[in-house]
Amino acid sequence: MEYVVFLPFVVPLTALPVGRLAVRHLHPRTATLLLTALAVVLALCSTVCLGLFGVVGTARIPHNPLPDTWADPEVRAAVPWDEVTGFASLAALLVALLACVRTGTRHRTARVAARRAASAVRDGGDVAVLPDPSPYAYALPGRPALVVVSRGMRECLTEREYGAVLAHERAHLAGRHHGLLLVARLAACANPLLRPLVGALAYGAERWADEEAARVVGDRRVTARAVGRAALSSRGRDGSAGLLPAFAAPGPVPRRVAALLAPAPVARWTGALWGPVGWAVLMAGGGVVVSAASSFNAAVTVVGVWMGAGVV
Repeated sequence: MEYVVFLPFVVPLTALPVGRLAVRHLHPRTATLLLTALAVVLALCSTVCLGLFGVVGTARIPHNPLPDTWADPEVRAAVPWDEVTGFASLAALLVALLACVRTGTRHRTARVAARRAASAVRDGGDVAVLPDPSPYAYALPGRPALVVVSRGMRECLTEREYGAVLAHERAHLAGRHHGLLLVARLAACANPLLRPLVGALAYGAERWADEEAARVVGDRRVTARAVGRAALSSRGRDGSAGLLPAFAAPGPVPRRVAALLAPAPVARWTGALWGPVGWAVLMAGGGVVVSAASSFNAAVTVVGVWMGAGVV
């Protein structure tokens, strides 16, 4: 097997430039969905290759449960440095699994704690105002979906700005941004090179919600003031512990305010594919194709060798 099989592990290095181009030049909704799909595909491709390398590279371990024919020289020749690669791949898979379990557990714990606190003060609607002087607001998915706002946040905003906050958090719930963020975090656990995509995707989700809030409120300046005032009041505090979509966090707030003070972005592709948008799409699509093709080539080659050796 050619060394091109290792490409799925290094192609995610394109995640940083792709993320920056996407959130800067694409519509926030398009950028968020594109980056989520990119993270999932690249993570799956690298995980598939790790699994294949682990099976082939450890086939000669005594008393292993694998068939003896899997230790055939033809099979081992399909993976460069089969033994070293095999053990390293198994170790990487174990670390990735533990990281995914830890991330999923933290996410669930945060949601359960947030829902327990919100349920105690919910008045029957979709908004729960917590008696906390610290300003924060976040979207809490589940049944029912809730917008959680602290008393401190409510008191530092005008009525229209408060309406923008509620519209922003409802947009998070409607777009299922919590799910997209969790998927990106799990993908980054599978391949740490995808971590830059998590920040870019989180910023894209915030911009998506900002645009929806501006559309609902009907005033982009009011929404921009709400974002800026909430950020200055919270001073980096995030009531959701960074695990649920929260107002004014994460992402560079000045960039969000500047985007809201500019004309609304247009979600169309016509005439844009020849500029920076085209580079974003080209890099994202090319990375996915190369990684997927490399993983498919690895799988087909190994299975073909196994069939030739009488394994399957």
